Amino acid sequence: MIIRKSVYFFLITVILFSTVFDSTAQKKKLTYKQVYESGRDMRSMMMMSRPQGWADDEHYLEMKADPSKPGSRPALMKTNALTGESVFYIDNSGIELPEGFSIERPSAVSKDYNYYLFYQKNNLYYYSRPDNSFIQLTKDDAEEKVSRLSPDGKKVAYVKNNNLYVFDVEGENEIQITNDGTDLIYNGWASWVYMEEILGRATQYSAFWWSPNSDKIAFLRFDDNPVPEFYLTKADGQHGELEKQRYPKPGDPNPLVKFGIANTSDGKVVWTDFDENADHYIAWPTWTPENKLTVQWMNRAQGNIIIYYIDTQTGKKSELYNEKQKEWVEWFEDLYFFNNKSGFILHTNVDGYSHLYYYDLNGKLKKRLTQGEWEVTSINLVDETNKKIYFTGWKEKSTERHLFIVGLDGSRLKKLTSVPGVHTCSVSPGGKYYIDSYSNINTPTKSELYSIDGKLIRELSNSRNPANEEFDLANAELFTIPSGDGYDLPAIWYLPYDFDPNRKYSVIFNEYGGPNAPSVRNSYPFGMGQHYLAQNGIISISVDHRGTGHFGKKGVALMHRNLGKWEMNDYIAAVKWLKTKSFVDTTKIGITGGSYGGYVTALALTQGVDYFTHGIAEFGVMDWQLYDNVYTERYMDTPKENPDGYKAGSVLSYVDKYKGKMLITHGTIDDNVHMQNSIQLIYELQKLNKDFEMMFYPNQRHGIGMPLAQHATRERVKFWFQHFLGRELDTNKD
Repeated sequence: MIIRKSVYFFLITVILFSTVFDSTAQKKKLTYKQVYESGRDMRSMMMMSRPQGWADDEHYLEMKADPSKPGSRPALMKTNALTGESVFYIDNSGIELPEGFSIERPSAVSKDYNYYLFYQKNNLYYYSRPDNSFIQLTKDDAEEKVSRLSPDGKKVAYVKNNNLYVFDVEGENEIQITNDGTDLIYNGWASWVYMEEILGRATQYSAFWWSPNSDKIAFLRFDDNPVPEFYLTKADGQHGELEKQRYPKPGDPNPLVKFGIANTSDGKVVWTDFDENADHYIAWPTWTPENKLTVQWMNRAQGNIIIYYIDTQTGKKSELYNEKQKEWVEWFEDLYFFNNKSGFILHTNVDGYSHLYYYDLNGKLKKRLTQGEWEVTSINLVDETNKKIYFTGWKEKSTERHLFIVGLDGSRLKKLTSVPGVHTCSVSPGGKYYIDSYSNINTPTKSELYSIDGKLIRELSNSRNPANEEFDLANAELFTIPSGDGYDLPAIWYLPYDFDPNRKYSVIFNEYGGPNAPSVRNSYPFGMGQHYLAQNGIISISVDHRGTGHFGKKGVALMHRNLGKWEMNDYIAAVKWLKTKSFVDTTKIGITGGSYGGYVTALALTQGVDYFTHGIAEFGVMDWQLYDNVYTERYMDTPKENPDGYKAGSVLSYVDKYKGKMLITHGTIDDNVHMQNSIQLIYELQKLNKDFEMMFYPNQRHGIGMPLAQHATRERVKFWFQHFLGRELDTNKD
C-alpha cells in the first residue's frame, strides 16, 4: 500500500526559551528551527503517564516509576481505576541478565510476562521468570528472522534460511519444519507484495500464526520464481551495488502460494487443498478459541472473497462465508469467533457502508448489528458475558471517530464519547471502564478514564504545551466545499492569526488522496508547519474528495477503473470555490503530497494545470502500470482489461499541458514506488523542454528518513518561500 505522508510530518515541537515569558508582551513568531528542528525537546514533556491496556476489569496498566521509590526506573504498574493507586504489575528490579541484555527491551514477551525472547548477533536467547533461568537457544551464524513466542511462552517459531523452525525450550531441541527454502522459496516469510498489500507492514514479513494451544502453526509458503525482477541501484563506493527485487506490476504473474499447518511436536506438515498453481490470493488465517482454523481466499480480480474452515488433520477446506462485490472486496482483518461457539462477528462494507454482522458457525446470518449511511471503523471489545460489542466509528460527522456500544441482538446502539474530535478508546475486559485518548483541531491529545456510564474519573495525560500560548498560531477551521454535483467535500484550513480579508494570500493544498484514505479529521495536527506558513502569509488547506471514505464504500467505489478522475474533479471544484474568495491569490495555488499524494500533485500540475500553479510531488506513482499489481488491480483491473482507464489515470498522458512550477523528489532505492516513476516523468518533461525542479535522495526508500530528512524538509519550505513569498528561506533567521 502506498504510504500516507503529509508534507509536514514532524511532530509538534515543544519550544524552550531562555527568557522568562512576559504575559503582557506581544506574542512571538515561530522560527524555522523551532518548528522543524526541535523535536527532541518535547519527548519528556508530552505525557504525564502512558496507559498500556488493562490487567483486568478493575485495573489498567501504565509505565511509570514506583511512587514509593523516587528516581526509580519506569516499570509496568497496575493502577486501580477507581482509586488511582498503583502497584507493580511486573517487578523487574531483582532480575539480573548478562551484560548487553535488558529485561525492559526484549524482542518478544509472553502475554503473562513470564517468558522473554532476545535476539543478538544472529542468535536467540530466552529468559523464564518462573525458573529465573536465562539460556541461549540457537548457536549458529544464520539469521533467525521474525521470531515469535508461542501463546504458552514455551516454544519459539522463526524463519531461518527461508525455512520455518520451532525451538522447544523445555525439550531443548530445534525442529526444522520445512527444508525447501531458497532465495526464491519462502516458508513463513512473506513475498514482498503480500507483505506490502495483503498482510501489512506490521507483520515485518512474518507469514506464520501460532494456534491458541501452542501445538500447531499455520503458515504460508511462497514461490517467487514467476515474479519479474526489478533492479534497484546503490551508488556507493567505486562499483556500486545492485539490489534485485521480485515485484509484480499490473498484469504480471504473482508469487505462487501454498497454505500449510505444522505440528510442532514432530514437525510434520499438512498442506491445504488449494491449487498451488492457481492465480489467487490466500491470507489472514484465524484460529478460533477451540483451536480450529479458518483462512481467507480471494480471486485475482479481487471481486470475490471466501472464508474457509480448514481441517488441520487432512488439509481439506469447507466454505463458511462467501462475498462478492462488483468493484472489489476487502480482507476481513478483525474476524472475531466467540468463545461460546455461538458464531462470529463479520465487519464488511458489502452494502455500501462498513457495518457489523453476527453469523453462526455454519455461515448463516443471525443478526445484522449496525446499519445506515455511516461506518464502523474498528471493533474495540466483544463482551460475550453481557452480550455487547464496543466499536469505533462515525455516525453524524465523518471527520470524527467515537466509541459506540451495541447489543448482540442489534439493540441499544449508543455513542459513549461526547467531546467532538477523534477518539481512540481502550475498554476494560468486562466493559466497566474505558480509557479515551482524543483530540480535535483546537485541543491537543488528552487521555482520560471514564466509567462506562460516561462519568469522568480522572485525566491520565495531556499533551498540551503551555509554550505554544506564547505564539500567535493559525486559526484552524473545519468546513465543507460543494463539489457541484451533490457532494459536500470535507475541508480544513489554517488561516493566519492576523487574517485580513482585504489581503491576498497564497494557498497550499496538503493532500494524500488515495482510495478510502481521508486526510481531513477533527484532530490536532501532528506538526507546526501549517502555523509557520500561516504566520508568513500562506494558507494551508486539505480537502477530501468523494472517494476518500467520507461517503462510505459507495463513494470509494466511484474510483473503480478511474484512479485520478474524481481526485482531480473534486480538487478542481475546491480551487473554483477558493477563487470566489477575494483574499485568495489565484496566481499562487499550490499542492503537495507524498506517495499517492505525489501522484495527485503531479496530476494537478499537468491535467489540472489551469487551476494549480505550483506543486511538490514526492515519490509518487506517475503511471499505474509502474506500481504493484495487488494494489493497482484492486482499483483499476489489469492494463489489458482497462487500457483507457490506465491512460486517463497516467500523469504521463498530460505532460504536454504542464506550465507551472513543480519540484519532484524521490529516494533512489525506493522499493515501494520505484524511482522509475519520477524518472519517466522527468524524461517526458525534458523532451518537451519544460521548466521544473528535482531532488533525488541517495539510498532512501519510500519516504525520506535520516540523515537526509532535514534536507528534504528544508527544500520543501524553501520552495514555497521562493515561489510564494519571493524570497529565500534563511533557516537561521526565519
